[in-house]
Amino acid sequence: MKTLYDQGGRNFWVHNTGPLGCLPQKLSMVEKTSRDLDQHGCISRYNDAANLFNEGLHQLCQGFRSEMKGATVVYVDIYAIKYDLIANSSKYGFSNPLMACCGFGGPPYNYNIQITCGQPGAQVCNEGSKLVSWDGIHYTEAANNIVASKIQTNVFSTPHIAFDFFCH
Repeated sequence: MKTLYDQGGRNFWVHNTGPLGCLPQKLSMVEKTSRDLDQHGCISRYNDAANLFNEGLHQLCQGFRSEMKGATVVYVDIYAIKYDLIANSSKYGFSNPLMACCGFGGPPYNYNIQITCGQPGAQVCNEGSKLVSWDGIHYTEAANNIVASKIQTNVFSTPHIAFDFFCH
């Protein structure tokens, strides 16, 4: 950001990281017990690490706001938005919020590192609009539509600057 600022950049939109412990990829690849999972079935230590990273990123953005005169630095809490999709999946019309649509192995995660989406043997579900995860890492179009609409509200932004500020 400082390099871009030094070259004339003045508007920065910074997204934090999402709840890594809720990704079907991580859930399928990590040995875990029920004590390792939170109330929604996500790996707590992965989400704790994501939150620690996000805390540092948020502080970094605050520092940039005071250091980079004339710049607008907006921090967006993608973690909160995406975790809400998992925690309240039925409210948004999603079933099996921790299962990938495109993958191999079926429930609970439909993810196998040996046969990932797009490889021979991988299967695609018929109802991608009912799942949060597309391939165990990326979100489905339906989930991304909700994420985008929440970003545009600016409720998850610090400071609360209207999204279209960056379009002018």
